[in-house]
Amino acid sequence: MTKPTILVATWRDGLFAVTGDERTQEMENQPVRGLAPDGRGGALAIVGRHSLRRRAPSGEWTTVAKSEFDLSGCMAVRDAIYVGTDDARMLRLSDCGGVLNSIDAFDSVPGRDAWFAGSAIVNGQRVGPPLGIRSVAANSNGSILFANVHVGGIPRSMDGGRSWQPTLDINSDVHEVRAHQANPDIVVAAAAVGLCISRDAGATWTISRDGLHASYCSAVALSGDDILVSASTDHFAAQGKIYRRPVKLDGSLLAVEGGMPAWTEGIVDTGCIAANGSSIAVADRAGNLYGSDDFGLAWSCRSTRLPTPSGVLIC
Repeated sequence: MTKPTILVATWRDGLFAVTGDERTQEMENQPVRGLAPDGRGGALAIVGRHSLRRRAPSGEWTTVAKSEFDLSGCMAVRDAIYVGTDDARMLRLSDCGGVLNSIDAFDSVPGRDAWFAGSAIVNGQRVGPPLGIRSVAANSNGSILFANVHVGGIPRSMDGGRSWQPTLDINSDVHEVRAHQANPDIVVAAAAVGLCISRDAGATWTISRDGLHASYCSAVALSGDDILVSASTDHFAAQGKIYRRPVKLDGSLLAVEGGMPAWTEGIVDTGCIAANGSSIAVADRAGNLYGSDDFGLAWSCRSTRLPTPSGVLIC
C-alpha cells in the first residue's frame, strides 16, 4: 500500500513533504501558505505572498499567476481558481494569460463596512492577522462558494462569484470554513464561539461547543462521517486540544485519543488539520506533525520541530 505524502507549508521556511519516515524540504527560506488541492492530484499554494504556484504530484513547482496584492488563500473549483487576499479581496484566475482578476461583487457584500481586522495590541505592538480572507471553500458539487473573512463572517456565492451574501454573524470570529466532500449541504467552520455547522449550504448555522474545554476553535476538517476541530483558550494559548464529533445531529464533541497527545504544543491553527480518504494530518504551532491512516482511530507522530506551520495537505 502506497503511503500518503503529507505536505506541511510553513510561514518562513518553505514546505516539507513527509512520507513515512522520509522528510524533504522544498522552497526553503520562502513563506508558503494557502495549501489546497489543485483538482489534478497536486497542490496549489501561495509562495512569497504574491505568487500562486502549483505543485505536481512529482514535486515539481510551476508558477500559475502573480499578483500585486498580498495573497492569502486559494481553491480550485472545476476549471477556475479563486484566490483571497489579505485586504479581503477575491480574485479569479483568468483562462487566458495567467491573470488574477478582481471579483468586484465581493467588494460590495452587504455589511462589509462592519468588517474589522482580527489583530490586537499586545505589549504595545500589533499582532495577529489583518482583515483578510483566511480560508475559502466550495461545496461538493462546486455550485456554492464560501469565503471566510477575518473578521467578517462567511460570505457565500451561489452564482460563481457574480454576487455574494453574508452568512453567520461576523462577531462569531470565524477562523476557517470547510465543506463536506460528498454532501453539498454540509458546511462547517471553526470560530471563536465554537464549532459552527450548516446543513443547508450556509443559509443557517448552529453552534456546537458542549464537550470543549474552551470555545476558541481555529481549524476544522471533515473525515468520513466525522468533524475534527481544534480548540484552545485563545490564539496565543500555550496548548490546545483536538476534538471530533459525528456530522449527524445528535453527535457530541469528544477529545481525540488513540495516540494523539492530550494537549498540542500551542494551537492548531487555520489550515493545519487535513483529511484525504482515511488519512488525517494535524500540525501544531510547535511544528509537531501527527497522522492517522484509519479515520483518526490510531495516531502516530510523523515529524517534530518543523518551522511554524501555515497549513497541511495530504496527497
